[in-house]
Amino acid sequence: MATLSAEPLILAGDGWADYGLVDSGHGRKLERYGAYRFIRPEPQAMWTPRQAQWDAHGEFVPGSDEDGGGRWQFGKPVAREGWPLAWNEVAFTAQCTPFRHLGFFPDMAPVWDWMRTMLAGVADAETLNLFGYTGVGTLALSAHGRVTHVDASKKSVAQARENAALSGMADRPVRWLVDDAAKFAAREVRREKRYDGIILDPPKFGRGPDGEVWRLEEHLPGLLADCRRLVDSDSRFLFLTVYAVRMSSLALAGLMAELFADLPGTIEHGDLAVREDAMPDGTGRLLPTAIFARWSNPR
Repeated sequence: MATLSAEPLILAGDGWADYGLVDSGHGRKLERYGAYRFIRPEPQAMWTPRQAQWDAHGEFVPGSDEDGGGRWQFGKPVAREGWPLAWNEVAFTAQCTPFRHLGFFPDMAPVWDWMRTMLAGVADAETLNLFGYTGVGTLALSAHGRVTHVDASKKSVAQARENAALSGMADRPVRWLVDDAAKFAAREVRREKRYDGIILDPPKFGRGPDGEVWRLEEHLPGLLADCRRLVDSDSRFLFLTVYAVRMSSLALAGLMAELFADLPGTIEHGDLAVREDAMPDGTGRLLPTAIFARWSNPR
């Protein structure tokens, strides 16, 4: 029976050569993406910035409604078609998107490391990346075997393929699928498929390629139940992240504990966070970005 750990964890990532959280506060954050610096909204940065002035190439100014919108304002030249960055051996293109993101989620770096640790010793692992976006996590997993990458956005999947080519990984065993994640998972259950690991990063609200509507609070339990049917006692992990919702990580863990009660392993939950680049005193604050729950079954 999977054991639920009641104490929350903080899964914090540090910056690397091509990315860093420079400073945060007053509802914004300043990040470096290669040679560029950008300011983006961050409601959880409620403290005071450490730096009096922020020098940035651009800033995303949010719209007036709570559910999104906004636009980029640039004060310095920026490569609008994108520029190459890398995380470990995975190369990808960063770009200022209309949705305030820059083509990848840097707070996922410790998750990618953790998943690869969980797959250590598994020969020809079979993994699934639902809501796979631009494929950085998929390419990290592909070092361990076959990966099925699913995203409803044709543009995101095309960018993921381009990132694979940029990384020299175009020949890796990856299935790139433009599909509705929930419908795909349900079909995989009917096919009696199994995976050694699953990662899913569902949005708060979204639409599938055929107009399917996704609402997280309404549809997550069913999707997670199907994902449970795609793993077994020999599988290694399932990792779920959730952004921008008024929900506790303990709620995610409680749902997972119910669905995984018949499997061995451990269920943990907590916050994803990014650590600011160190100040002269050697310290760097942690900025929370998302909540997560994970089931792990190491061998």
